[in-house]
Amino acid sequence: MPASALTGSRIRERRIALGLKQSALAQTVEISPAYLNLIEHNRRRIGGKLLTTLARALDVDAGQLAEGAEATLVAALREAAASVPEIQVDRDRADDLAGQFPRWADVLVAQYRRIVALEHTVESLNDRMAHDPHLAASLHDILSTVTAINAAASILVDTRDIEGEWRDRFHRNIFEDSTRLSEGAQALVGYLENAAEVDLGATLPQDEVGQWLEAKGYHLPELERALPADPDKVVRDAPSINSNSAKVLARRHMDRYRADAVKMPLGPFRMAAEELQFDPVRLAQRFGTDMAAVLRRIATLPQAPRAARIGLVCCDGSGTLTFRKPVDGFALPRFGAACPLWPLYQALGRPMTPLRAMVELAGRDPVRFLTYAIAGPVGASGFDAPPVIEATMLILPVERAQMPDLPVQRIGSSCRICPRQACDARREPSIMAAGV
Repeated sequence: MPASALTGSRIRERRIALGLKQSALAQTVEISPAYLNLIEHNRRRIGGKLLTTLARALDVDAGQLAEGAEATLVAALREAAASVPEIQVDRDRADDLAGQFPRWADVLVAQYRRIVALEHTVESLNDRMAHDPHLAASLHDILSTVTAINAAASILVDTRDIEGEWRDRFHRNIFEDSTRLSEGAQALVGYLENAAEVDLGATLPQDEVGQWLEAKGYHLPELERALPADPDKVVRDAPSINSNSAKVLARRHMDRYRADAVKMPLGPFRMAAEELQFDPVRLAQRFGTDMAAVLRRIATLPQAPRAARIGLVCCDGSGTLTFRKPVDGFALPRFGAACPLWPLYQALGRPMTPLRAMVELAGRDPVRFLTYAIAGPVGASGFDAPPVIEATMLILPVERAQMPDLPVQRIGSSCRICPRQACDARREPSIMAAGV
């Protein structure tokens, strides 16, 4: 049943809410009660003049009758169904559930959204627990205090004849340690609660630069002009860049950004990107530059509808992520190692070879992306120095109807939060329950 069929249910609910009898409403709009009954039970389509007349009689906007809140509810139900592919359901019947049992549908959708929110919280806390200096120090202090209390208590239990002075000392130590443990636990809980409510800000230089770029949409118009702005002034004016290390990283990023902008001026490049359907190889040939520069340039276009949904990630030869432009559905870990199955890392093993791959990120609602990756040396090279390699990967969300005929590679975000248990590339057990 199409979502528009729910119009009848909305007419019936509005009539009952107003205390109107079916026969009275039918007489008002000049149709038979039998026909109105068929409409209200979604057995007759309705639109045009009759819908407008009914809306006027019910003192409601016609658009609310035609669409209403069920459209959002039905979409959420279908999304929830898609998140559990192992359970086969008729997704086309979601509108029946929303129309006949709207409150039960609300409960189901609320539970689904709660699960998604909790999974997001687990991912965020996982990063923080692994790499937050304050959190790590707090946990270490709590564990040390618990160990001290346990040691003192063990002595009191295991030693039958202990002098009163030493017994009193152990009792005092246990009391002082337990007080410190209580205070530390309260402070830690408060820290975690505040972290869930507010942005604690950047803790690393890379975070400072990332926050600045995210606020600007990763596009720097001051560097696009023929006479670019002074990079040092741009850094000084950036509100999130405070540390000297972050200033160095921001200046390095702007130098590269400006070099790419000179090679590929914004206007001509944007037109060429649309014309060539964002094909990195053809764009590199058009502008006579390397493919990695083209990938970076595509990802930093102004926030046009399509460019806004493009992600980019870079890593050095060790596999450490050095640049992140996230895109919805493709999680980029802030700390720690990412999934070794990413085409980004495959490119490291095949320098100067462009790779194109269709990937599906594991999760409750798997999403597919078209990725382009390439690795190559950066900086000056010499006979006696090892090459410095950098890999770059562009991430393009694609509609299923527009997907190229490529095999799909299933990947994750990082092993710790990836639900795929049977994976040869897994480095450590996942803290997420298997859902795929």
